[in-house]
Amino acid sequence: MSIGPKNKSSKGRRDRRRANWKMDVPNLVKCSKCGELMAPHRVCKACGSYNKKEILPTE
Repeated sequence: MSIGPKNKSSKGRRDRRRANWKMDVPNLVKCSKCGELMAPHRVCKACGSYNKKEILPTE
């Protein structure tokens, strides 16, 4: 016996399973220091600050 499905899956069941493969929109918030959009709870790439404190030195 070969490996495979025991019974046929209907088109509706197959399509409902495949419907969950969608991308999520990334959640973005404004930086409290410079106002640039950034991911929440991350260091801002534009100004290098987190929670109104400078973490990364800016050139």
